[in-house]
Amino acid sequence: MDLGLKGKAALVAASSQGLGKAVAKQLVMEGADVLITSRNEEKLQAAKEELSAYGTGKVAYIRADITHPEDIRAMVQKARDTFGRLDILVNNAGGPPAGSFEDMADEDWQKSFELNLLSYIRIIREALPLLKKNGGRIINIASSSIKEPIPGLILSNTFRTGIVGLSKTLAEEFAPYQILVNTVGPGRIATDRIVHLDKVTAEKTGKSMEEVQAKELESIPLGRYGEPDEFGKFVAFLASEANSYVTGSSFLIDGGKVKSI
Repeated sequence: MDLGLKGKAALVAASSQGLGKAVAKQLVMEGADVLITSRNEEKLQAAKEELSAYGTGKVAYIRADITHPEDIRAMVQKARDTFGRLDILVNNAGGPPAGSFEDMADEDWQKSFELNLLSYIRIIREALPLLKKNGGRIINIASSSIKEPIPGLILSNTFRTGIVGLSKTLAEEFAPYQILVNTVGPGRIATDRIVHLDKVTAEKTGKSMEEVQAKELESIPLGRYGEPDEFGKFVAFLASEANSYVTGSSFLIDGGKVKSI
């Protein structure tokens, strides 16, 4: 299937590693030009070199902290200056700290709000004029907690579900511009974030990492953690011309872990 991504321009936030990088990889492989972002310039340089070898799409990068409005403006300006257009926006951000309600102070709530929800709002606002020119795709990466809260992740459970409300609303508001807006919630995908969460669980429960991971695998019908490329391929489809009628929807990439309907 031709996804129709050749010649398209994409901005993928927080994409020097993990899920963001996996998405950027699939877009480049399909011929899209991609701007990757991160706070770490060394990782960005390495990611650009790696991604550039995967396909015909051009790869550019900009160092940016998505909690800073001026950095967001610079990101979108970089996409405009480099590619002359923007067709695809993939919003992504690192996960907030693990912990329960009583662990979190006002500062923790404020930081997570700015990183995991307000940053998406600001990026969409800044990118919208470019996306309106030719229609486009906005994919907001959240978490499987959008369908089932995850114990010990009070901040993620709160703000990731806010992303769903934002996406659903914007899907209707942006439909006249032929901009499709969807949310994707990863489950246990084998990234550094999941390793960190498993480590936190091990420390809290006094179990080994192997025991924690074995317990998690028991809850996943497919019996394994997902691979980043599996996640990236699905997002690439949502970002593509092959997806022409799906908007306002939320999808889980979780191997069947979440049991809610």
